[in-house]
Amino acid sequence: MTALFRTDNGKVGFAELFFDLVFVFAITQVSHGLLHHYSLVGALETAFVFLTVWWVWIYTTWVLNRLDPEAVFVRLLLFALMIAGLFLSMALPQAFGDRGLIFAVAVVGIQLGRSLVVWAIVRDAVLRRTYTLITAWFAISAVFWIAGGLASGQARVALWCVALGLEYLGPIVGFYLPGLGRDQSGKWNVRGEHMAERCALFVIICLGETLLVSGATFADMAWDAVGMAAFLAAVISTLAMWWVYFNIGHKRGAHQIEHSSDPGQLARLAYTYAHLPIVAGVVLAAVGSERAIAHPLHHASLAEAASIIGGVALFLAGNGWFKAISRGAESRGAGHATANKKHGWIPLSHVVGLGLCGVAFLAAPLTNLLVLAGVGAAIVVLVAAWEAISLRPAAGHP
Repeated sequence: MTALFRTDNGKVGFAELFFDLVFVFAITQVSHGLLHHYSLVGALETAFVFLTVWWVWIYTTWVLNRLDPEAVFVRLLLFALMIAGLFLSMALPQAFGDRGLIFAVAVVGIQLGRSLVVWAIVRDAVLRRTYTLITAWFAISAVFWIAGGLASGQARVALWCVALGLEYLGPIVGFYLPGLGRDQSGKWNVRGEHMAERCALFVIICLGETLLVSGATFADMAWDAVGMAAFLAAVISTLAMWWVYFNIGHKRGAHQIEHSSDPGQLARLAYTYAHLPIVAGVVLAAVGSERAIAHPLHHASLAEAASIIGGVALFLAGNGWFKAISRGAESRGAGHATANKKHGWIPLSHVVGLGLCGVAFLAAPLTNLLVLAGVGAAIVVLVAAWEAISLRPAAGHP
C-alpha cells in the first residue's frame, strides 16, 4: 500500500486536474442557481449548496495531499468521486426540491466513501487514527444528510443545516469523540506547495466562471457602448482579482506551512477556512457582473449591491485574512513560524478597499448597475495597484 502514497513534494497530477472539471460544472450550477432565483431564499439556498461543494472539494484535496494521484488505485478512486460529483452537480438546482435525496446520497457517497477508503488503506498509526475520527464524524453527518433528503420543506433545511454544521465543526474541535479524544494536527505531514497550488486552481476555476458568464451574457446582447462598458468592468474586475490573489500571499502561505511547528492547523486555517470567502466572493461577483451586463442602466438596489459590491468585499476580506496568516511567518522569520503565535496584519490596502465597499454599498440606490459595476472594479484595481506598488521592494520574498 505504500505505493499509493506520495513520495514527492506534492506535484499536482493530471488526474487531479481532470477531477476539477466536475467542479467547473458545479460552480456554474451554483452561480446560475442564484441568477435564476435572485431573492433572499435563493441566496440562502445558493450559499448552502456552495458551502457543500467547497467542503467536498477541499476534503478531496486534503486526501490527495497524501495519496499519489498517479497510482492506478487512486485514479480509480478519483474517477468514482467524479461520477458522484456529477450527480451532485446535476442535482444542485433541485437540491431543495425533487432531487434532494440524490444530492444527499452524492454528498454522503463522496465524503464518507472517500474517508472509508483512505481509512482502509492506511497503515500509519497516526494517520489511521486521524481517519478513524474523520470517518466517524462523516458517518454521523450522513444520518442527517439522508434524513434531510427523505424529508421536505423546513424539515429538510433543518436536518441539512445540522449535517453541514457538523462537518464544518469537526476540524475546529479536532474531530473529538468520547473515548478517542482529539486529532493532533501537529503530527500531520502537510505538503504546503500542493495545498497552495490546488486552492489556487480552484480560485482560477471561479475566476474563469466570471469570464464565461460575462462573455456569454454580452455575446447575446447588442454591442452598444453601455453594454460594452459593463462587460469591460466585469473583465477588469476579474483581472484585478487575479492580481490581488496571485501577486502576494499565494506562495508565502505554502512557505509558512513548510516551516511551521503545526503545519496541519495552519494549512487548515489558511486553505480550508480562509479560502472560503475568497472563492465565495468571486462567485458572488460573477453573478453581479452578469446582472450588470444584462441590465446596465437599471436602477441599482441594495439587493443588487449585495452581489456586485458584496462579492468584492467578501473577496477582499478573505484575501486579507489569508495574507494576515501568511504574513505572520514572514514577520517572525521562517524558522520561528508556529500556529499558536499571533498572525500578521491585514494589509492596509484591503482595509481601505473594504471601507470603500461599505460606502459603495450604502450609496447603491443612488445610481445604476453600470456605475456600481464600475465602482466595484475600481476598488479591486485600487487594492491591486496599492499592494503591488507598496510591496515592490519585497518582490523577491516568497
